[in-house]
Amino acid sequence: MNQSTSNAPARRLVPTVMRLAPWLLALCLPLVVDSTASGNFAYCLVWSFSAIGLAAMWGQGGILSFGQTAFFGLSGYTYGIVTINLGDGWVSSWSGLLIGLAVSVVVAALLGYMIFYGKIKGVFIGIVTLSVTLVLETFMAQTAGPQWAIGEARLNGYNGMSGMPPLSIPWFGGEVTLENTRFYYLVVVLLALVYGITRRLLDSPFGLTLVAIRENPQRAEMLGVDIRRHQLLIFVFGCTLGGLSGALYTIWGSYITPSAMGLTSAAMPIIWVATAGRRSIGGAIIGTALLVWLSQWLAIYGSQYALILMGAILLFVVLVAPEGLLPLMFKLVRRGTARKAHSTQSFKARTRSEP
Repeated sequence: MNQSTSNAPARRLVPTVMRLAPWLLALCLPLVVDSTASGNFAYCLVWSFSAIGLAAMWGQGGILSFGQTAFFGLSGYTYGIVTINLGDGWVSSWSGLLIGLAVSVVVAALLGYMIFYGKIKGVFIGIVTLSVTLVLETFMAQTAGPQWAIGEARLNGYNGMSGMPPLSIPWFGGEVTLENTRFYYLVVVLLALVYGITRRLLDSPFGLTLVAIRENPQRAEMLGVDIRRHQLLIFVFGCTLGGLSGALYTIWGSYITPSAMGLTSAAMPIIWVATAGRRSIGGAIIGTALLVWLSQWLAIYGSQYALILMGAILLFVVLVAPEGLLPLMFKLVRRGTARKAHSTQSFKARTRSEP
């Protein structure tokens, strides 16, 4: 048996270990930090759902959308409206979460239908989705008067809504509120579930068809592919994940404001996904969590520092690593490993050839 054959199982094991290691680390993290830190880490992970949706749309389908924060805000406000009117309790909180996602699905389907069946393509999709986001932010910012209320829920204009109850689940002896460490584990479980579903979807014939549409839509259409239906479906899927981020964010902080749908917020998912690598779902999760954590840390010294850093990172990625920083790092590691293996083989070959 030659050495390459004997090392084959080890080479197959390495990718599996690399895929599982982040999840094991995430599950063990609350064991070494306190509950408050776990809640803060949950905040960083909440944004990853929006990044996954954008990576699926942009990386797989070639659809660059600035609308993730629009659905972020829609689901967040819907959760607040539903839970404030229904009151506390696990039925109210979970109903608010599900209705918030349903609103995102319906609005994404309507907007996507107008975009793709209206034959809007390329950069104009980004312009339309950004316009929708900014219009929604402007509208919500002027709802400060007492007339802007839905039942018991006041929209409160630019100050936003607050006082929404957290998620809870029925348990023996009463309800258990999902806060801090419990909420962190909920986010990790949901993130793993969404990652698995997205990975399976993009590896299916549907995902491969999206790649064909991204690379050459005219050829795909000539082969009988309904490109508009595929683009609409992945758009709705990605926007719904943006809505899931918004609902979880509202649950985490018990508030939501129009600034969550502003121009700066709309650009952030683009920066996160571009930096992590838009064709890597796992990279989008890790990259987003790290960049959000870094932004929060820099915000202690001033919010402008975080914005400057995000802009510098985006500029560097566009000029040096258009496929993303994480893919570039993996490429350099593989190149270094291959060079080292080649050097080792050459040395052994020279050693055997010597008398």
